[in-house]
Amino acid sequence: MQDNTFWWRGGVIYQIYPRSFLDSNGDGIGDLPGITEKLDYVASLGVDGIWLSPFFTSPMADFGYDISDYRDVDPMFGTLDDFRALLERAHALGLKVIIDQVISHTSDQHPWFQESRRDRQNPKADWFVWADPKPDGTPPTNWLSIFGGSAWTFDSRRRQYYLHNFLVEQPDLNFHNPEVRAAQLDNMRFWLELGVDGFRLDTVNFYFHDPELRDNPALEPGEARTLGAPEANPYTWQRHVYDLSRPENLDFLKDLRALMDEYPGTTTVGEIGDDNPLERMAEYTAGGDKLHMAYTFDLLNAPHSPAYIREVIERFQRMAGDAWPCWALSNHDVVRSATRWGADEAPNAYPRVALAMLLSLRGSVCLYQGEELGLPEAEVPFERIQDPYGKVLWPDFKGRDGCRTPMPWTDDIQGGFSRVEPWLPVDTRHLLRAVSRQEENPDSLLNALRALIAFRRRQPALFDGDLRLVDVGGDLLGFVRERDDERLLCVFNLGGEARDCRLPEPGRLLDAPGFTARLEGQDLHLPAYQAAYLRLN
Repeated sequence: MQDNTFWWRGGVIYQIYPRSFLDSNGDGIGDLPGITEKLDYVASLGVDGIWLSPFFTSPMADFGYDISDYRDVDPMFGTLDDFRALLERAHALGLKVIIDQVISHTSDQHPWFQESRRDRQNPKADWFVWADPKPDGTPPTNWLSIFGGSAWTFDSRRRQYYLHNFLVEQPDLNFHNPEVRAAQLDNMRFWLELGVDGFRLDTVNFYFHDPELRDNPALEPGEARTLGAPEANPYTWQRHVYDLSRPENLDFLKDLRALMDEYPGTTTVGEIGDDNPLERMAEYTAGGDKLHMAYTFDLLNAPHSPAYIREVIERFQRMAGDAWPCWALSNHDVVRSATRWGADEAPNAYPRVALAMLLSLRGSVCLYQGEELGLPEAEVPFERIQDPYGKVLWPDFKGRDGCRTPMPWTDDIQGGFSRVEPWLPVDTRHLLRAVSRQEENPDSLLNALRALIAFRRRQPALFDGDLRLVDVGGDLLGFVRERDDERLLCVFNLGGEARDCRLPEPGRLLDAPGFTARLEGQDLHLPAYQAAYLRLN
């Protein structure tokens, strides 16, 4: 029996984007009571917990990632009592609750920033990153915003620039100021006292900046762009040496871990966008004194070949030590994996084998709402685009709305999400994959995922065993999961053609749900889009 203190280690976490999960009050926007209403469904998947994207008070310039009150619920989503009810119901169902914490920046409407921008002498004058213009009036550095343009905006009141790694409306806090660090830790304590089980930490490597304000170097010809931003964005043309992943961040993460350790059974998972993401993941989660786990964009980008996935695993293992990853194929910031990876593959078979692969990796797993249905990226016409990121870079990059459209619960016109027109349109293709349809079909992806998670729970090696890559041919992905005396060989055919391989040693084929591999001696036959699990002798 797993120690509940470490439920997260190998756990499966279901990400909910509140705006798009279920609208309970008929305003076209999802809310906390809507989430509570559907928690029985979430629990039926067999997951260990949920991660809620931001629901805090916000002007919604970036849909909740611009917070104006860290300790309250935006009326759009309900009330603090609604959150308490959600928390109570989730815990009654055995689900842990992780909530987003966006502590690197606030909304420009936050009282802290309103005070800070007033003048250079007020008590919060140094709570945000302010800097004088260069002599010619231009910004202090060449740092760029992920959302386009300079990361600096001039404020006439202070006659200084303030830093914003994201929107102009999202000024960056100055984590070099100990009062800022203490205030944010105190905000997190508020939610821990309410009973949350952990935090997903937005942009966890963005907290500190270079106090000397040195310019970032340009990307050298041939260097890879690894930050997860689209190539159309000039942000990817720099090496981000001075605006993020600063060494001071490690000490703050230790302070954060000390806070979490006061609440046994809680956890943290950090989002890392970096030039060297796997190295940063290892650095931030190693040693047992910083983050519990972290994820990068290495499986959230376009490459998906067995060779690429092997290379990601190899790179992580070279530097991992005791670091613990949290793997995901989709989330609220990237094109859905059924399209990003599976656009040219079988629309029903490919998501199933991709999820089997994800659930077999060493680490914890995040599943994004609708991923269990195999939803493709939604088509959102330009006139319905809400995402500021998409508006700036259209048409080369259409933003993140396509992965944020409403969850299709039924196959009626609004997908059972709302009684009125939703904030984003429901893609008609999603209605064919609605929960109601898949519940009735024993062979659906939804029911396959339930069976896969149950299968995973029955194999201790899949839960928290070690991982060793094995050569099963370039067109297949293979690795051994090992825990105590149990050794499990996992082989995946992610392509549309049947493949044969010779096993490195004899094994016994397990009855894995939904898969039809055939074993003859040490020769394994894998039909297209199939997985095989073998108990090694």
